[in-house]
Amino acid sequence: MQINWQAAVRAALLGMVLALLGCGPGSPPADGGADGSAPPILILSNRADMISGGDVLVEIGVDADTPLDALSIRLNGDDASEAFARRANGRVMGLVDTLRLGDNTLEVGLGNAQSRAVIRNYPNEGPIFSRPEIKRTRCQDGATDLACNQPAEYRFLYRPTALVDILEPVPGISLGTDLLPYDPANPPDDVAMTTTQSGETVPFIVRQELGYQDRDQYKILTLFNPDEPWEPWAPQPQWNGKMLITHGGNCGARYTPGSAPLDDYSGTFGDIPLIEPSYIYALGEGYAVLSTALANTGHNCDVALAAESIMMAKERFVEQYGPLRYAIGTGCSGGSIAQLTIANAYPGLYQGLLTMCAYPDSLSAGLQFSDLHLMRKYFEDPSRWAPGVIWNPALWGPVEGHLTHINAVVADEGLFKGATQTTGSCFGDNTYDPQTNPTGQRCGIIEWIPHILGQRSPDVWSPVEQQVGYGFTGIPLGNTGVQYGLNALRAGLITPAMFVDLNVKIGGLDVDIQPQAARTQADHPAVGNAYRSGMINMTNNLDTVPILTFVGPDPGIAHDALHAWWIRWRIEREHGSARNHVMWGGPIPLLGDLEYVYKGLDAMDNWLSRVEADDDDLPLADKISRNRPGDVQDQCSLIGGEPILGEVCIDLLRPLYAYGTPRTVAGDTETADNFDCQLKPMDRNDDYGLIPFTDAQWEQLQAVFPDGVCDYRAPGKAKQSTVAWLRYFDESGRMIVGGEPLPEAPARSDLGTRSASFVYPLNDR
Repeated sequence: MQINWQAAVRAALLGMVLALLGCGPGSPPADGGADGSAPPILILSNRADMISGGDVLVEIGVDADTPLDALSIRLNGDDASEAFARRANGRVMGLVDTLRLGDNTLEVGLGNAQSRAVIRNYPNEGPIFSRPEIKRTRCQDGATDLACNQPAEYRFLYRPTALVDILEPVPGISLGTDLLPYDPANPPDDVAMTTTQSGETVPFIVRQELGYQDRDQYKILTLFNPDEPWEPWAPQPQWNGKMLITHGGNCGARYTPGSAPLDDYSGTFGDIPLIEPSYIYALGEGYAVLSTALANTGHNCDVALAAESIMMAKERFVEQYGPLRYAIGTGCSGGSIAQLTIANAYPGLYQGLLTMCAYPDSLSAGLQFSDLHLMRKYFEDPSRWAPGVIWNPALWGPVEGHLTHINAVVADEGLFKGATQTTGSCFGDNTYDPQTNPTGQRCGIIEWIPHILGQRSPDVWSPVEQQVGYGFTGIPLGNTGVQYGLNALRAGLITPAMFVDLNVKIGGLDVDIQPQAARTQADHPAVGNAYRSGMINMTNNLDTVPILTFVGPDPGIAHDALHAWWIRWRIEREHGSARNHVMWGGPIPLLGDLEYVYKGLDAMDNWLSRVEADDDDLPLADKISRNRPGDVQDQCSLIGGEPILGEVCIDLLRPLYAYGTPRTVAGDTETADNFDCQLKPMDRNDDYGLIPFTDAQWEQLQAVFPDGVCDYRAPGKAKQSTVAWLRYFDESGRMIVGGEPLPEAPARSDLGTRSASFVYPLNDR
C-alpha cells in the first residue's frame, strides 16, 4: 500500500494544534516515547530562526504515558527542564525565557534517543529581516534604553451598560467608542455583559497590554477576568482562539515611536461619531485584538518593517496567551495597503483580510497622486497656458480621470505632499536642505526605504548629489512617454492645442520631488525592486488569503472605488480568477455600509472556520475557494448590510463608483501598475481623434517625446512578481539592497501562529 506521507503529517499536526486549542481531538498524535523514538521539538511561537525577545513557547511531543522525569531537556548544555510540565491540556509545554542572542541549541533526550532544535534569538528591538537599523531621533517617554525598549504595561478597561442599552435598538450605533478605565480593587457597578462565540457569558472587562518591540509600540487587548490566571497552555475560556489585527490610514515615515491604532478608520476619517469600531465588536465575540504602530502606514510605509512588527507581536501573543487558530486583518485606506502588501510579500501572517477605502499598495496610489500634483500646477495657473488655450475647470477632472478637480486637490494636499516632502524637520537640525544642509537626513517615504529601492546611479545625479558624492534613494515614479489626456482627445473633450500644451508644460519632478520642466525619469533598479519587494503589489501571492473588500462612492476625497477593482483585476491577471476576492458595495461613501465591518467579520470568520476544518492535502488557494460559504459572494446593500441584487450588482456599480486616473486617461491598462512604460516611436497615424495636429503641434510633441511614447501593450520596464519573505541585511548586519529570500523555514516551526490547514505546502516547513 502506498502511503501519502504529506497527508499523514498534515493530519497529525492538525490534530495536535486543535488539541492545543482545546477545540479538537484530545488524544495526541503518535509522538516520541511509545517506541523509543526521539520526541519531536515543536516551536510554537514563530519560525525557529526568527525568535525575538529572549523567550520561546515550545512543546515536546511525547505520548501521554511518558513520565516527565524520563526526559532530559537542555538549553545550550544547561538543564532547562524546570520550564516544562505536563499541562492541563495533556501536552508537555514550556516557555523558555533564557535564550541568548544568536543561535541556541535545545536538546531533548529520552532514553538513548535525542532530538535537537536550533533557535535563533534576535533582540527585542530587532531587526529580524527588515533593515539594518530603524532610525530614531528619540525614543518614547519611559524607554529604558536607546533602543526604545520598555517593559509591557497592563491596564483594565470595561464597557458600560449604558452603551449596550443604546446599542440594542440599532446595532453598531453608540454614543461613544472608547472603553472606560476599570479598577479591579474598586469595580464599577455598570459593567456590561457579553456572550462570546463559544457561549461564555462574561463581564465586558478588557485587559490591554501595551509594549514596545522593533523600537515601536504594540497593543494586545483581550476579554479578561482579573481574578483568574491566563497561561499560554490554559487561556481563559472566553477567548475564541482567534485574532483581529487593526491598522491605521495614510502613508508616511516617522522617526519617533508612534501609537498602535485600534479604530478601523484611524488616520482616514479619525473617529466617526456614533460608529462603534469593529475591535469592540470583536472583543465582545471573544477575539483577541492586536495592533502595532509600524503596521500603521501613516507612521511607516515600509512593507518589510510593517510585516516584521506583525510577526513579532504575534510571537509575543502566542508566548503569553496561547496558540492561534487564525488572524484577520481590518482597515481603511492605509489599513488596506498594510494588509494587502504584507499578505502578498510575507504570506501567512494573516489568514483573512477585511479591506475598505481600498488601495492595493502605497506606490500605485503615489503614481496617481504624483500625476495629479503636476496637473494641479498646470491647471491652476492659467499663466502657463499657451495663448489661445483656455481650460474650462469642468474639463480638469475628466483629464485627471475623475468627476471633478476636487479629488486632485484632496489627494495632493492631504496625501502626496506630506508623504513625499524631502525637507522639513523629520530629523531636527540634521534634516536635509539642498542649500544649507545637503548631507542631512532626507524626509519622505522614498528616503524611508533605501534598503528596498536602492541608490540612484551616478549618471543621473543631480548637482546636490554630485556635491555630496553619493546618490539619493531612487524614485520609481516616472512619467516619461506618458501622453496625458489622450483618451479625452480621442473623445473630442479637448482640442489638439489643449493636449499639446498640457504635455509640453506638465513637466516632471526632480530628486527632491520639486517641479522641473523635464519629465521624470524613473530610476532603476528602484522600479524593479519596488515590484520585487511588494511595495508595488503584483498580488501573485494573494490567492492564499481570503479577501473581503467593501466599496462605496467617493465624493472626491482620493479614495474612489477604482482602487478596489485594481485589486480584483490584478488577482485575475495573476491567477486566472479572483475566487478568493469578494466585494460588497453600498451607498455609504468609501465604506459601502456601516454594518459591513461587523457582518464582514462574521462572514470572514465563517469562511476561515471552514478552511480550518478542511484537512485535505490540497493547495491552500484551492481550499480557500472550495470552502467559501454560499452567502459570501459579491453583493450590494441599501442600508443595514442587507444584500440586494446579488453578484451582478458589483458590475453595475463599477461605472458609478470607479473612475480613472491620469494614466488610464493616457491609455494605461486597467491594472495601473506600469511604473516605467515601454516606449514606441511616435506615429502621426495613431488614433489622436478626428482633428489632426498641425505641423507645429507635431514638432512640439516630438520635442517632448524624443524617445517615443508609452506602449501599454507591452509590460512596463522591470515589471516582475513579488518575491515572498525577503530580508534586507546579511549575517554581518550589512544592508542587502533589494533584499534576498530568507532561507526555508525550519521544520516544526511557528505551529502556534495558525491552524495546520492554513499551512501549504507542509513539507516546506
